[in-house]
Amino acid sequence: MASEEHKLLSQYIKDVHSLLRKSTTKLGAAAAWQEHCANEDKLSKYAQCMQKLATTHWETNCNSESSEAKSRIEWAVEYCNYYFVQQGFLKYREKELLIAQKIDLDIDVEEVCGIPIKLIDVGSCYNPFKTCDLFDVFAIDLCPANASVLQCDFLKVNIGSHIVADNSIVTELQENSFDVVTFCFLLEYIPTSELRIVACEKAYKILKPGGLLIINTPDSKHVGANSKIIKCWRYTLSLMGFNRIKYEKSRFMHCMAFRKSLDKKIATRWADMYKEPYMKYAIHIPQDFNSSDETVSETVQVTYTSDGLQELPFSCPDEIAN
Repeated sequence: MASEEHKLLSQYIKDVHSLLRKSTTKLGAAAAWQEHCANEDKLSKYAQCMQKLATTHWETNCNSESSEAKSRIEWAVEYCNYYFVQQGFLKYREKELLIAQKIDLDIDVEEVCGIPIKLIDVGSCYNPFKTCDLFDVFAIDLCPANASVLQCDFLKVNIGSHIVADNSIVTELQENSFDVVTFCFLLEYIPTSELRIVACEKAYKILKPGGLLIINTPDSKHVGANSKIIKCWRYTLSLMGFNRIKYEKSRFMHCMAFRKSLDKKIATRWADMYKEPYMKYAIHIPQDFNSSDETVSETVQVTYTSDGLQELPFSCPDEIAN
């Protein structure tokens, strides 16, 4: 069972997400997001809660000898090691070149990656990847939990020819410059499908050809419960130019790695071939279809009392209807 501290922290996180979705319904996505970003007290408290959950509870649970869970950070590190260091990317490059031949595409794109791997952690909070020597980490968040993370609204940041950062605030990111973009529990924070698509499109722009978009999203239900939603993600990201090359459903989350194709037509071929009637260009989460949403406790008082975790703070309703 989760400790009282974990329950309080989790409830605050869920409340922030829920209130943002409700505000979006009332004000519209743009106005609600602007209002949310302007609430520095709420953002600071959110960052504090998330850091405490992740460092005291999630990682402790994943590191216990009795746990079958793998942390979202560990999963990303292991897959990046396989893909870049062990050169797993060569297999996927070869597959793409074969597809290119079938559809009469001329590919003249090199994949260049050195060590350390250039990784941008979007919604980083406290920069959990900083301890891994494999990465040259560029950590950003709406409200950083420490000085190693730069402040940035990824939904509004400009994509240009170089990185622009002043007084620890990032206003521009360089296109085609990162080997890895990580969205670790990020997309469920964003209140609408349209804004989630904006985030993924920006990830595409800043990734090098052959680079990875790694997405972890929480789900404590069985592997098939929200399968249609996850398949829709794959379809939508394929239309953007991503190929999904790795998928795992653990006890508490979906873990996915998407490769930026050497040519968008290679990725969209999958979408054209495997589209099902329910699929559309959208990135929904289960809460989008839950009219009542979670119970909101605006007066939750967060106090830090003890350690312990058995589950993630997010629960998901049943899968999207046909």
